[in-house]
Formats: sequence, structure tokens, C-alpha cells
Amino acid sequence: MKKAAIIQTRMGSTRLPGKVMKIIMGKAIIEHVVNRVKASKEIDDIIIATTIKKEDDIIVEEAKKLNVKYFRGSEEDVLSRYYYAAKENNADIVIRITSDCPVIDPKIIDDMIYKFMQLYEQDNMDYMSNTIERTYPRGLDVEIFTFESLEKAFIEADKPYQREHVTPYIYENPEIFKIGGFKNNIDYSSYRWTLDTIEDFKVIESIYQALYDKDRLFYFTDIISFIKEHPEISEINKNIEQKKLI
Repeated sequence: MKKAAIIQTRMGSTRLPGKVMKIIMGKAIIEHVVNRVKASKEIDDIIIATTIKKEDDIIVEEAKKLNVKYFRGSEEDVLSRYYYAAKENNADIVIRITSDCPVIDPKIIDDMIYKFMQLYEQDNMDYMSNTIERTYPRGLDVEIFTFESLEKAFIEADKPYQREHVTPYIYENPEIFKIGGFKNNIDYSSYRWTLDTIEDFKVIESIYQALYDKDRLFYFTDIISFIKEHPEISEINKNIEQKKLI
């Protein structure tokens, strides 16, 4: 079965425009995301899913530079963008990752894919995420689902937020889909390592300045150790609220 990571990204952002092309340690945010996803041992394909808008031409050029596939689709209907990207690339299993997660952890991705595939083979699992009940810091978000589930959501989801956020139709309908969660044994959900504001950027930049090595990846556990030694880093964006689905 072909397992494809689809990374949604665009230049438009209400709170931090152009954030995916901001530079940390000499590389754009989207390059850091892609490089970390490339470190996964379980993913067969990587597709950057962006929009047809002219301003996102730069995303396409970045995808070419990074030697990964790209797909261009609707800006607002991200569900359709995912569906057509997955269909065009013959994905059986989709791993959804967003480009505002520059510390995404390939070990977590692989652990989740491994568990998902076990449950898929045993019980036809449709969807798994580490966000249903959060125990990981925001910014390590991974969702995994079958192409069949994505197609059903694409056909049936009719609310604007379900189209914009891709997966709500799936996880809001446990009577239709078999849904599983993935949890850490310690709750670190109070940490925020996603990129949505300038405060978030400062946190991520601090993490990279402390831990980045071009020859070696750093992982979730490395960041936790660093943050515990430097609690002032988490103070920078502690008051930032995540945007609501609706």
C-alpha cells in the first residue's frame, strides 16, 4: 500500500503572511518541514499541496528545489486539494501534515503509521491522529487516514469548516468511520511549537538555534529537554490562542 505524506502549504496567512518561506538557520520553514518528513522510514511519497494562486508559485519552485512532488488546487476547499492530490498520486494511505509544523518528528510519524497499519489490517481502521486527545505539543500534529475515508469526506462533507480543515467530517462521525487516537505517556500538550504568529516564530527559532545540526536531526525528546532547561522560551508564546475551526 502506498503511504503518501501530503503537506498543505500556502503563502497566505492571516496572522503571519509568508510564514512558510521565513528563514531559520539558512533554510525556509517549508524546507525544514520537508527534510524532517523525508527522514520518515514509513512514508513512500511526499506531496506539497498548495493553491493555484500566483503568490504560491514560490511554493512550487521550492518543491522543485527540494525534489518533492507538488499539487495545486483550491485555496479554500483544502479537502478537495487533498483528495485530488492523493488521487493523482495513487495514495492508499494519507499522512496529513501542515507546513506550520517545522519541528514535526519523523519518529512520531513512523510510530503512528506502524500502529495505524496494524489496526488497519486487524480492524479496517479509517483514521488516526495524535490530536483527538492532545498529549503532544501543538506542532507535532499528525493525521493518518485511508484514501477511501478521504474520498467519502470529499463527497459528503458540506460545511465550510469541514472543507477548509480536511478531516473534521471524518473524526466528527465515529459512527461512520473507525477512529483511533495516539497518545504519549506524559502529557506535554501545554507546549506550543506550531508557527502561526511572530511569537511562535521566536520560539521555533530559539529551538533551532539551540538544537539544529545539518548532519543530525533533533527530535521531540531533545526539544523537551531544552525547554525544561530554558522555561523562559515557552513564556514567549504562552498566551497565543489557536484559531478555532468555526
